[in-house]
Amino acid sequence: MENIKNRIDELIEYINKASYEYYVLDNPTITDQEYDDYYNELLFLEEKYPTLKREDSPTLRVGGKVLDKFEKVVHKTPMLSFDDIFNEEELILFDERIKKVIANPTYTLEPKMDGLSGSLIYKNGILITGATRGDGVTGEDITENIKTIKSVPLRLSKNVDIEVRGEIYMSKLSFERANIERRKNNESEFANPRNAAAGSIRQLDSRIAAKRNLDYMAYFIPNPENYGLKKQSDSLELLRELGFVTNYKLNSVAHSVNDIINYINDLSQIRKTLPFAIDGVVIKVNDLEDEKKLGYTARVPRWGIAYKFPAQEVLTTLNEIKYTVGRTGKITPNAVFNPVHVDGSLVSKATLHNYDYIIEKDIRVGDIISVRKAGDVIPEVVEVKFDRRKDDSKKTIMIDKCPMCGSELIKKDSNHYCINDACDSRKIESLIHYVSRDAMYLEGFGERIVEDFYNMNYIKNIDDFYDLYKYKEELKTLEGFGEKSIDNLLISIDNSKNNSLERLLFALGIRYVGKKTAKIIASKYKNIDNIMNATYEELCDITDIGKKIAKSIVDYFENEDNRRLINKLKEYGLNMEYLGKAVDESNNLISGKTFVITGTLSLPREEIKEKLESLGANVTGSVTKKTDYVIVGENPGSKYNKALELNIKILSEQDYKEMVK
Repeated sequence: MENIKNRIDELIEYINKASYEYYVLDNPTITDQEYDDYYNELLFLEEKYPTLKREDSPTLRVGGKVLDKFEKVVHKTPMLSFDDIFNEEELILFDERIKKVIANPTYTLEPKMDGLSGSLIYKNGILITGATRGDGVTGEDITENIKTIKSVPLRLSKNVDIEVRGEIYMSKLSFERANIERRKNNESEFANPRNAAAGSIRQLDSRIAAKRNLDYMAYFIPNPENYGLKKQSDSLELLRELGFVTNYKLNSVAHSVNDIINYINDLSQIRKTLPFAIDGVVIKVNDLEDEKKLGYTARVPRWGIAYKFPAQEVLTTLNEIKYTVGRTGKITPNAVFNPVHVDGSLVSKATLHNYDYIIEKDIRVGDIISVRKAGDVIPEVVEVKFDRRKDDSKKTIMIDKCPMCGSELIKKDSNHYCINDACDSRKIESLIHYVSRDAMYLEGFGERIVEDFYNMNYIKNIDDFYDLYKYKEELKTLEGFGEKSIDNLLISIDNSKNNSLERLLFALGIRYVGKKTAKIIASKYKNIDNIMNATYEELCDITDIGKKIAKSIVDYFENEDNRRLINKLKEYGLNMEYLGKAVDESNNLISGKTFVITGTLSLPREEIKEKLESLGANVTGSVTKKTDYVIVGENPGSKYNKALELNIKILSEQDYKEMVK
């Protein structure tokens, strides 16, 4: 038995070495036939002696485990994304902002892979967890699918505990092969490699993920100081030493903004010839001590930026302008045109925002229009090719009646609105908003399902979601709805009853009440009854709640239908309390005061904000006469000058620390 164990260890060493040479060094030293022989021998021995199978065996990559759902994973360090920039002027401004803090910065330059971020956690050199980015704080456990990616090492070259972040992507070759397979099976083709990768890595059956031949490109270590690293370029080198594929042949270091511009120009020239899709360049300050000095905003790192290549523009013919109705009654015109491929996606429509936008660009049916993706994501109409306009073209006239219910439209500011509360489109959009991720998050309820259930009379109003269980047997007879999928929908409905009050408040769709406003009100009033009884004057007194929002809230709860809805939701057992952290208002120096934070601080800005809010303070982004304190770090900007101008109290970071004690 000892000889068998030794042979298994030897085969795994051969296979791992061959994989490292193939994927990382791009320099294979054995033939495919030799690799297959080693692999097949290992497979045979593991099947014959299952107790000797190692947890890092390469044979685990074939997949086979089928999950019921993906478990949630909370990232130890948030997976933040960079701000995007789109031209040289913004690039120069980024460099100038860095130089206000760092005298002579150098930058690492890396191709921006067009995939999705993935976090890998290793213990003692062995892969134990793979997770998606999710919302940056919480992702999904995709370990079984990650193991199927051959360029992800199951065991590192060193027995270290480490988290590694990188891009999960599908190569152009794998993308083509996947679509050939889908055509054979009469399945719809993937739109682009990114969508294909995202869909593949979230398959509950890891065998499907294994067939898709995904790849992984490592680019970041969240805590580099733990490994004695001084520079981002050192992190990339360590990743390669550990056995990860990196973009070492394309990565570079820049000493000036001109170096960055030259790199971008050179990379854009070879972009189409690369074996994978890229959509820009990631620029990071190289020195890790400089990174710390620059720190973070509440949303993004200050020490990096993502330059996006100019969006590809294509020409097509505008066939129709269709009007849709949102939950607030807002009418949105949409361009419908001949389908065209734009940056890997087939698109056939784009928003025209409002009638003023149509007039400004003089957009008419029958025009040849230029279409691109704004930020490489959302299709937009750039311009009309007037030199190709037909002589008999007619100006676009705005509709005067709702396209769904026929009610007269009113115009307010630049937008037209349907004011019929019973309009089917408005009601459907309200239901879609209610189930959305930032609202009550009824997982599994996509737009199509909500619309279908509305048209089938299962769900006409918000409270109908909580009666859906009565139709379980009927729903199982619908195409595409098995017992398990119906059970999952009913479970998500039941789970939503436990949400904190601010989610419900946002989900109700009260005009002008967004996520942030909902949380401010919920944390202030603690329960729904207090909010329903709040007066206009009381609401106006809350910082960040203006007259328009206050009136909208009062009007909503004065409506008897809305009050009946709240009472029904109570009967169904929905939580009506604020479940966030209790605010400690005992510190009179902080409670009720308004703070602004500016400059570079040693503590993360979000941590300071959360602490102040937990003590009853309001933290805003701009300095006004209502601001009580401005906390100032190194290299403050215009907010500091504005505070001096308005004679507002300035606090250092040390002052803040003393105050919160």
